[in-house]
Amino acid sequence: QSQHVESGGGLVQPGGSLRISCAASEFTSKRLAIAWFRQAPGKEREGVSCTSTFGLAAGYADSVKGRFIISRDYAKRTVYLQMNSLRPEDTAVYYCAGGDNCHNWTNWNSYIYWGQGTRVTVSS
Repeated sequence: QSQHVESGGGLVQPGGSLRISCAASEFTSKRLAIAWFRQAPGKEREGVSCTSTFGLAAGYADSVKGRFIISRDYAKRTVYLQMNSLRPEDTAVYYCAGGDNCHNWTNWNSYIYWGQGTRVTVSS
C-alpha cells in the first residue's frame, strides 16, 4: 500500500510563498492521480487541486486559482504544490491523496491513499 508523506509546511507571512511536497514510498505513485486537499479548523476538507497520471492539472479550487500550482516529478516520485500570494484563509492542514484518476477530484471519497498532512499557517 502506497504511503504518501507530506512535507514543507510551516509559518509564512501573508503575501509569501511556500512549496509543499508529497513523496510516495512506492513508485506506484506513477500510476496514481494525486490530489491536494486542505482542512482548516472547523471547516470541511476542501479539494485544492489534482494532477493526473500524465502530470496534467485537472483543476484548481476557485479560491486558489492563479496562486497555486500543482506539479509532479516522476523521477523523484514527488508531487508539489507551489503556493504563492498566500492569505490567512489559506491556513490549514494540507493533505495529499492518491487515487485512480482526477475525474471527480474534489470528492475526497475518490481517493484510496492519504498522507498524514502538513500544517500551513499564514499569519503576520
